Amino acid sequence: MSSDTTAKPLEGRIAVVTGASSGLGEAAAELLAARGAKVAVLARRADRLDDLVARVAKDGGTALALPVDVTDAAAVEAAAERVAAEFGPADLLFNNAGVMLPAPVTERRAEQWQRMIDLNVTGLMNAIGAFTPQLVASAKDRGVADLVNTSSIGATGVFPSFAVYCATKAYATHLSDNLRADLGSQGVRVSAIEPGLVSTELKSHVTDPGANEWLDGAFNSIEVLEPSDVAEAVAFLAAQPPRVNLSRVTIMPTAQV
Repeated sequence: MSSDTTAKPLEGRIAVVTGASSGLGEAAAELLAARGAKVAVLARRADRLDDLVARVAKDGGTALALPVDVTDAAAVEAAAERVAAEFGPADLLFNNAGVMLPAPVTERRAEQWQRMIDLNVTGLMNAIGAFTPQLVASAKDRGVADLVNTSSIGATGVFPSFAVYCATKAYATHLSDNLRADLGSQGVRVSAIEPGLVSTELKSHVTDPGANEWLDGAFNSIEVLEPSDVAEAVAFLAAQPPRVNLSRVTIMPTAQV
């Protein structure tokens, strides 16, 4: 017979999930709550967050909706203060907000480049800056805390027309490796999750015909990952003994090469 600890291995954890209105963030928030964590969900679309919180509550979990654009540093700081006030200091940050807008660099789509940099790099840093003090404090109290950054196989792979996107994900992975040197000794585990093809909204944001043709071919030829697959990895990382830090987790569809 399973104990409560086994059934809810994240009981007592306080998690924050950015980019929680869809895809990986939404799936992770639901799973973390189901495993016992209190979850603060951050994204721009307030209506989607409200629906998510209602589903979590219906399933017996606890969640807090915080409509925030992570590119707004002051708004993220305010969200962090509210998490601490309502739940206590966060001990798990799934830093997941991001966007993918591929196009040949020769087309000079500077607005798209900047949008990816603002969200995938600056937004990532805004969340780290706002919540790292809470993670450090939580690790001191409970022995461990987790910072999990969403990267991509693009961090180390080469994909035509995806140069700027891949560069932002290389930043996320390399940053995560370096943050381990700063935070590991303070009890904060840092991990980068690098998924392959996943069925999320990211694909619907792509406007470049060549990139869409490549993505359509890939999605139609193999069974791609579901957001729940990546959510399971986040929950797995958080449930490890304090001495265990999986620094990089690459998650691929079985048939993707």
